[in-house]
Amino acid sequence: VQLQAFGGGLVQAGESLRLSCVVSGRTSRGDPVGWFRQAPGKEREFVAAIDTWNDGTYYANSVKGRFTISRDKAKNTAYLEMNSLKPEDTAVYYCAGRNGRIVISALNRAETYNYWGQGTQVTVSS
Repeated sequence: VQLQAFGGGLVQAGESLRLSCVVSGRTSRGDPVGWFRQAPGKEREFVAAIDTWNDGTYYANSVKGRFTISRDKAKNTAYLEMNSLKPEDTAVYYCAGRNGRIVISALNRAETYNYWGQGTQVTVSS
């Protein structure tokens, strides 16, 4: 399984961006896709995840209400729509995937995922 993330860029506070994650290789219904981010000098943190069994979505509190994760099954692509961006959202964003379903409570843990994309930089200026 391979993941390729793209769509990052430089925006001003309050603006929007949409990240895409193209998933290729052997996948099954129920394989989750997650988004994580890592800012300079900080640990990687969970942003959002989608359970492809039922399209259930889960968010970090810091992005809830501003970010939306979704997927296009036909295109094998997951999206992260980011609205009302803040300077503290500045980070490298990674998409991640795994083979096989897992309990909801594990979707926010990096170790849950077996495959990672290369990351895309998001910079929000104030």
